[in-house]
This record gives sequence, structure tokens and C-alpha cells, in this order.
Amino acid sequence: EIGRILLSQEIDKLGIRISKKELGDILYGPNAPQDLKQQFSDPTTGQYNAVSAKQNIDEMLKKGTQEQKDNISNYITDLEEQRKQEKYVALLANTINYPRWFIEKQNADNSQMAKVSLVREVYTSIPDSTVKIDDKEIAAYINKHKDDFKQEESRGIQYVTFSAAPSAADSAETQKNLMLLKEEFQTTTDMEQFLAAEGANGYYNGYINGKTIQIAAKDSIFRTPVGQVYGPYLDGGSYVMAKVEGARQMPDTVKVRHILVATMQRDPQSGQTYPVRDSVTAKNRADSIQMAIRNGSNFDSLVISLSDDPGSKDKGGLYESVVSGQMVSPWNDFIFLNPPGSKAVVKTEFGYHYTEIVSQKGGGMGYKIAYLPKEIIASQETDSKAQNDANAFAGDSRNQKSFDETFEKNWKPKGYVKGIASDIKRVGGNVMGLGYSRQFVRNIYDASAGDVLKPERIDDSYVVAVVVEVLKEGTQSVAKARPQVEPLLMNKKKAELIKKKIGNITTLEAASTALNNSPIQTVDSVRMSSRSGATALSFEPRITGAAFNPANKGKIVMEALEGNSGVYVIRVDEVSATPVTDGNVVDQRKALSAQAKQMVGNPQAPGFPVNALRKAATITDKRSDRY
Repeated sequence: EIGRILLSQEIDKLGIRISKKELGDILYGPNAPQDLKQQFSDPTTGQYNAVSAKQNIDEMLKKGTQEQKDNISNYITDLEEQRKQEKYVALLANTINYPRWFIEKQNADNSQMAKVSLVREVYTSIPDSTVKIDDKEIAAYINKHKDDFKQEESRGIQYVTFSAAPSAADSAETQKNLMLLKEEFQTTTDMEQFLAAEGANGYYNGYINGKTIQIAAKDSIFRTPVGQVYGPYLDGGSYVMAKVEGARQMPDTVKVRHILVATMQRDPQSGQTYPVRDSVTAKNRADSIQMAIRNGSNFDSLVISLSDDPGSKDKGGLYESVVSGQMVSPWNDFIFLNPPGSKAVVKTEFGYHYTEIVSQKGGGMGYKIAYLPKEIIASQETDSKAQNDANAFAGDSRNQKSFDETFEKNWKPKGYVKGIASDIKRVGGNVMGLGYSRQFVRNIYDASAGDVLKPERIDDSYVVAVVVEVLKEGTQSVAKARPQVEPLLMNKKKAELIKKKIGNITTLEAASTALNNSPIQTVDSVRMSSRSGATALSFEPRITGAAFNPANKGKIVMEALEGNSGVYVIRVDEVSATPVTDGNVVDQRKALSAQAKQMVGNPQAPGFPVNALRKAATITDKRSDRY
């Protein structure tokens, strides 16, 4: 939303607009939105009917309900905003230019190759313990590089969790209670009602090919005789019993066509079903369709004029490669348990289907299985113990010192572990290692450093936490920045020690002697355009740059050079030019420009305009005041 506002402000400043003619082209032109094309396509040709789309939109804007008018207006506004953003991005992209001289210079640089001899002393040769960095030095470095040490507001905590997840006793109790239902589950004559009474909804009263059944213990269930119950068995967080109600051969897939006379329809917006005609009327119409087809009426014509199934109406009522379990159970069993060529009127919860089985493929054993699951839940005893333990720990912990002492004395010996979560943002509710709790994050921000929070339930645990870090927006503290800065300053001091050890530079041999006979190395094929392989100059851009300084050609560089891994003394033995591959300047300019323009239009790329606008804007995040 912030990005949209920033972009809109820039677009308004530049006066970017969408004319009526352009809007018409957006809505009704060859590149109209895909949803409009789908809604207003000619069913015969599949072509977008722009005239019909315009008539419908104009009609709704004039005579539609207020809700319809608002929806259309918002839809058009969104399209206009999208086109304005495209214009803005295109405007920026068209300013990109790679001058000819830039490409030529780059090619010339890339064509050069150097041969370098060197002596080096790596920083690790000096023990870290011999170099000390104090807080003043860290602070001075931060002050010189403030942009590199910006920080957002955040908090850090230490915490201990007390699990309220189901115990072994809770699991055993669930299994025991499920076993008490086994006899009734096996003998019931109304499986759907029995399962519903036990809270097990979603019973599928149809056959499913065993190849497509993916459940725990399926092989054992398939071996269970028809009419018998297998289990209880563990499946995820539940115990389950499975009753095999039937087993028989069935195809893998079916090709079928039908004409639906609906008694119920599903609202595509809400997903709710609503009645469209009574059962008697629907049955009579379906029987009439069956009779008409027997007497020679064209199936395809009847589908178009009479079928209430939007999913197949435009396809001649045809469903290809139907897999068992995909359709409602009465229709599923008819098309999978009868041979190709079978025709009948089949009643389902949606109405009456005049159905013809066109063909079937493959085959295997199919099963009708009823499942009775019971979720393993924590008992009140389990929950109370976890809560009481958390309260006891929190009660004994008044600050970070007592938090640590109480943990070490009372809870660590029992196997409890102390966790750490850092970089907790004010907005949001995710806490690393714990999960999501918006209230918990609010409590953390209401506290001060050293405060112990009251126990908080997060998922299946009670959490006791102490705030150990409070970071304000701005520049990092010395303590926070030290892990990053200390190695840099340490290497700087080590470099001075190594330089002092080298002394005045005359020859590589003298430098080698000064560095305890460090070997003289030769690196061939050094290029400015790439790393120098697994050599002494890998990841050393400053040293590589010195090798291509024209002033150093054929000479020893009279200054010891500080690199990333150590101090170098180098001699540039040779610099030569090699042919440039892909040296066509025109093609290179086009390729680089195209790549840069693509980056400008990519929201995930650093060069996307919104990222620059965000950086330049002053944004105050107050969402946490309300959420």
C-alpha cells in the first residue's frame, strides 16, 4: 500500500493520465484483461466479443445495483492505475542509455591480461589475541560509516517453553475411547449418521481406486476383510479406525458425458447451494431427456439447451479422464462400477444426471472405506500442569538475573531448554522458534529490558520470556556492531604490523626474506573482468586493480597493498591484450539496455522505482498502535 501511494504521488506530479480512448483500448482492445476475455468470449469461435463486453459494462453502469456500479467503477480504476504505473516505468526505462565509449572502455579493460609475481602475508598469521580493539575505535568506525550501521527498531528475548501438547497418557486415553466405539462402528446400518454423530464429517459413500488412496496403513486396510474394522492406528495427530465396506475391480479413469437437470446450484461467490427446482420436476425432465436421446435426438444439442452443469456444458457434457473420488459418490459409483456404453439417469445431491459412459482405462482394486478418527487432545490435567509450571517459573523470576538463576537451578536439570529470539519487529506477530502471537509481541514491546513477561499461550506451549535486548531505530550501538566491525579493524592493525615488518620495498626477494622467507608466487592470466580462480588473488579486487594500473606495468609496486585476506607486495611482470569475445558494441549496448530496462520493471529487483521512492521517503509505521 505504501508503494502504491508513493508511486501514485510521482505519477500525479508528472501528469500521467489515461484518456477515454486509451481506456476503451484497455477494456475492449486486443490486449483486454483476461477475465473480461473469458467472460465475453464467443462460445463457438472462442474470440473476445468486445461489443458484448462494452454493452454489458455500460448497462451495469446505467441500470445496475449500487454494488454492481461500485464494483465496475473500482475495476476500471484499478486498470487505469495499472496502466499509469506501466507508463511511469516505461518513462524511466526509456532514460536508460549505455554510451558507446562506456562499452568500448569496458571491452578494452576486459581484453587485458596480466602476469603478476607476489609475496603475501595473511592476516591469520598474527593471533587475534595479540591485537586489541577498544570501544572508542569501534565507535569511531561506526561514526564514519553510519549508513552501513542503520538499524530498525526491534527486540530480543530469552524464553523457556512448557509444553501443553497431549501427553502419552492423553494419547492412550484417546485410543481407549476410540476402541469403545469399534463394535458399533462395525455393525451400524447407517454409517453416515453414525459418523456425523461422532463428529466425523466428510464421509464418502463411494468406491475409490486403491492406487489413488494415500493414507497411513493403507496396505493393512486393503488386507482387511469386507465388513471388518482395522485399527485404531495413528495418523498424524489422531487415532483412526477404518471399516472396509466393499472391495471390487474398477477402472483407473473414465470418460463420461452427461446432462444435469439441477435441483441445487452452487453460488460461485459464496460457495453456498440453493434450490432451483423440485425433485419431481427435475426427475421428469431427466427422464424426458433420456427418452428423447433414445428416440434419436442429438446429445450435443440437448446439452447446450438443457444442461445445468457449467463445467461441461461448453464441452458437449464431456468429462475426460475422471479419477475415482473426484465426483459425488452416487455418480462416481455409476460411472466406475458399470461397463462402457452404460446409460442411465443418476440421482445426486445436485439433481438428476442423464449419464453415458463413453470409455474406461486401466484397472485395479477399488475400495469403499469409512474412517472414524479421534483427534488426540491434551487433557485438562496436562494443560494445568504446563500452566502451573510456567506460572511457578515466572513467579520466581523478577528480572533477567533471577530468570537465569531460577532456570539453571530448577528447570535445566529437568531437561528444559532456554531459547533465544532476536530481531522481533513491532509490527507483526512472528517470533522465531515460537510461532505467531500478536499479543505476545505487544507484551514484549510494552516491557523494558530485563522485564520478565507473564506466561503466554502460543500454540501448544506456555512461554515465559525475559526481554534481553531493546534496539531503537537509528544507528547500531558499539556492542551490536562489534561482531561486524572488530574483524575489519583487527585486520587493519595486523596490516600495519605486517607493513612494518616488510619495511621499505626494493625487490620481491627482499620482501620474502622480511616475511620469514614467504614464497614468491606467480599468477598468470589475471583479468579485470573476473576473479583470478583459486589463486592468491581470488577475491582481491584492490590487488587486481593495481596490476592493471599503467604506472605499475613492468615494475614492482613500491607500496605494500592491503587486501581482504592479507598484505601483498606485487610485481607486474606483463600486461597484454587478448581478442574480445562478443565485442560488437551495438549488440552489447542493446543487450545491456534491455537487461536494465527489465530490472526497472521487475518489482523484485533492486532497481524497481518503488524501492528508490521508499528510501527517499520519510515513513512512520503506526500500525502497531491499532493492531
